[in-house]
Amino acid sequence: MPLFVTFEGIEGAGKSTHLRALAATLRGRGHAVTETREPGGTAAGGAIRRLLLGPDAVPLTPLGELLLVCADRAQHVAEVVEPALGRGDVVLCDRFSYSTLAYQGYGRGLDLALVRSVDAAARRGTWPDVTILLDCPVGEGLRRAGARAGAADRFEREAVAFHERIRAGFLVIAAAEPERVVVVDATGAADAVSARVAAAVLSRLTVGR
Repeated sequence: MPLFVTFEGIEGAGKSTHLRALAATLRGRGHAVTETREPGGTAAGGAIRRLLLGPDAVPLTPLGELLLVCADRAQHVAEVVEPALGRGDVVLCDRFSYSTLAYQGYGRGLDLALVRSVDAAARRGTWPDVTILLDCPVGEGLRRAGARAGAADRFEREAVAFHERIRAGFLVIAAAEPERVVVVDATGAADAVSARVAAAVLSRLTVGR
């Protein structure tokens, strides 16, 4: 049964870790799974990711950042997400539209209606069945992000206040859409967090879309 699952959260919340764990759980139960991410889930997206996050990322206005993010999404939905759902896969995506609203809307201060409009054009009606919002304090997330190998990216280098606005934005989104967004405390032991994520998604697969 096709299911579109997105993972959201601040820097260092553990999205990639728990996405991989969920993919393994689902495959162990016989589900076909497509793992992907934004930005960077396509060839064009890889180039966009380097512009946005790479060590040589160029300065961007908030609007320029939004348009690049949504250009990546347009390619990603057309090339990866829609075909995988059409095959009946469970699609697990590291970031999607709620990240755009949180980062470019709440974080950068762009008009939320503008962000929603550009995003809607990019995703072509595709919308997650369930979103896992991995939530943790900003200080903890940035500590984890800083411990990763490699140089900090464009967003990790931003001031703490920027990340606080993003976290607050995610929580506003979750409160407005409780039927879609599952908030998971990401501060506990990794196995326990992954188990809560798996339970939330498996319940959707059990009851149907």
